[in-house]
Amino acid sequence: MQDNITDKELVKGCAKEVRKYQALLYERYNKKMFAICFRYAKDRDNALDMLQEGFIKVYNHIGNFTHTGSLEGWVRRIMLNTAINHLRKNRHHSNVDDYAEFIPSQKVSVVEKLSAEDIMALVRKLPTGYRTVFNMFAVEGFSHREIAESLGIKESTSRTQYLKAKKALQEMLTTQKDLEYHVRKENS
Repeated sequence: MQDNITDKELVKGCAKEVRKYQALLYERYNKKMFAICFRYAKDRDNALDMLQEGFIKVYNHIGNFTHTGSLEGWVRRIMLNTAINHLRKNRHHSNVDDYAEFIPSQKVSVVEKLSAEDIMALVRKLPTGYRTVFNMFAVEGFSHREIAESLGIKESTSRTQYLKAKKALQEMLTTQKDLEYHVRKENS
């Protein structure tokens, strides 16, 4: 498939529902958009559902794209909104109190160096509410006010879930570090 097609040509072709242009749009952005969905999803299948739903919205509304910003940014925003709406619709966004048992009770230290993949794997283990707020604040750069408005929660709840997500991640990192130390010790 030709990738020398401009965004304007791509938008125009997709707006006319030309399959070749729709396929090119998907080919151009699916990996980046899947990464966004996967940050909010509980698993790969859930992320694929979000991705599919997001691309359907992109195709249905691409005629509204005004070329005032980047096409990728516009698609990204739709994917992010789709992921958040998917969480709301499926009632996976729970109250912070639902995870009281998940909150670590001790102070923990930060682990030296981990790959981005290792960190994202740990983030995916967070409860949905924690994971959503953590991603929106730490990864996407939203303010707590914007997160609260987007998720229909209080700003203080957003702050609390972010702090508790950080604590939970620190606990997971410490546990992982301790486990790796014992495995290395046993193997030496």
